[in-house]
Amino acid sequence: MAKKQWSSIKVFAPASVANLGSGFDVFGLALTGPGDIISVANNSGKGLIIKAITGDKGLLSKVAEENTATVALKSFLQAIGKPISLDVRIHKKMPLGSGMGSSAASAVGAVFAANVLYGSPLKKAELVRWAMEGERVASGVAHADNIAPSMLGGFTIVRSMDPFEVIQIPVPKRMYIALVHPYVHVRTSDARAVLPKNILLKTAIRQWGNTASLIAGMYSNDIALVGRSMEDFIIEPARKSLIPFYEKVKEQALLNAASGCSIAGAGPSIVAICDGLSIAKKVGDAMQDVFNKNKIKSQVYISPIDLKGARVLNKK
Repeated sequence: MAKKQWSSIKVFAPASVANLGSGFDVFGLALTGPGDIISVANNSGKGLIIKAITGDKGLLSKVAEENTATVALKSFLQAIGKPISLDVRIHKKMPLGSGMGSSAASAVGAVFAANVLYGSPLKKAELVRWAMEGERVASGVAHADNIAPSMLGGFTIVRSMDPFEVIQIPVPKRMYIALVHPYVHVRTSDARAVLPKNILLKTAIRQWGNTASLIAGMYSNDIALVGRSMEDFIIEPARKSLIPFYEKVKEQALLNAASGCSIAGAGPSIVAICDGLSIAKKVGDAMQDVFNKNKIKSQVYISPIDLKGARVLNKK
């Protein structure tokens, strides 16, 4: 029996945090709460049209060739042989340029919604490679460290880009995220421009040890080990100067019992791994207090790991 095809679909795609310190462009996890709501609907051959974008303060382009959602959507529709003809509506429930995977959530939501609209011909994991095409608009590179957790939920590893392979691994049940987003702007392109071109072997060895140990901590429910393994010897030293008071915020997170702390994706948000909700709240307050004292507005997110990833809200 053929799967039902719908006329319109509304979905949610969660925010995400990439890198987690030692896993640059490889690790990512999904957050509970913030994200994007994407609606797609058949429009009888009128083309790919962004009908509305809300929650973005007018900053995002409604030109299909310039928006991560529609760029990814076009790639996906071409791949499955469907008309490039849908109405798209985007509602942002998260800040832009925050290090929380805003561009990824839009791309994920659009591709996931279209897949459901046409009877789910592809599995979720197969959708990642098409959704990541939207990231070319945001950073010039099609990468999956935010795309994979937003699509699949939980904690993901991009093992390889060629051949493409993403792996999901379990997360400790008591793990919470405390994330503070200061209202300062760090462009992904700028954050990539400061990255080192060469790395000493002894530095790489230390980083590999943390990368492997972080995964060991996830599997063994050892949140303290996960936190220690977030220590980043390569990316954080290059990027921390882009974020005001980063060192002080990190210091306060660790003094208030965070297991580990690092830059969220390309920043400017700062993410801390915590053992339990009460510690996460305490850490979030401590991190935000640094920005408050320095007259920088910020927002705190306290979140367990979102294990569902992209999901359907409504379909007609």
